[in-house]
Amino acid sequence: MDALIRMEERIVDGLARAAPPDVGISGLIAIVLVAIALSVPRRTWRYFGLFVTVVHELGHAAAALLTLQRVTGVTLRLDHSGTTTSIGRRGWRTAFTTFWGYPVPAVAGAVLVSCAAYGWASAALSVGALILVAALVLIRNLQGVLILGGCAGVALAVVWFGGGTRAGYACLVLGLALLVGSCRDWAKVVRVHARRRDLASSDAYLLQRATRIPSPLWLGMFALVIGTALLSSLEPLARIADLAALG
Repeated sequence: MDALIRMEERIVDGLARAAPPDVGISGLIAIVLVAIALSVPRRTWRYFGLFVTVVHELGHAAAALLTLQRVTGVTLRLDHSGTTTSIGRRGWRTAFTTFWGYPVPAVAGAVLVSCAAYGWASAALSVGALILVAALVLIRNLQGVLILGGCAGVALAVVWFGGGTRAGYACLVLGLALLVGSCRDWAKVVRVHARRRDLASSDAYLLQRATRIPSPLWLGMFALVIGTALLSSLEPLARIADLAALG
């Protein structure tokens, strides 16, 4: 009970604004390299890719809720696949829900980078941890419980041991890693369409079936949102570099 009370205090305290991290140019380069190390090598992607899948599926769930559908469950698997099911009125709502999968890790990454640059890193990490814990009620398989439970546990540990400068570093690394991971996932789904294998696992293919709009156009729209998220992260990163130079 005491631990829960202390965790609540840490989360509440984390919602306050703090000074942005003073990383310097060399520090920023190191953070970018750490983010790439999480998202590019197969060994690390085996684990971090599971978190990207969690964000992907929660993007579907959030889109379903925004269109007043009821999310009936989320399934996560250790092979980095996942499924989100919802019920409600269909039509454009189905397309909207299906679209917001691949782009969401990039959007979340850009938000985290901005939060770090403007002093809201602790708040972003606290809110993210709460979302992951709350999402456990949606999981419908054992692998999903293990994956999301592990992600939630790491997030709570970051909130518990983080704060101040460490939160800023963690927020930057996580945000940049999500941006890189989103690009990697997009490239993977493009390869699926190029080889025309396992198309049923592609959101672009499902969107084509639902709307009769060709899947390459949907892949292009995914890329547009991901690219916009990447570009929007440049200004916060430049701000951090400028602050470091001024300091």
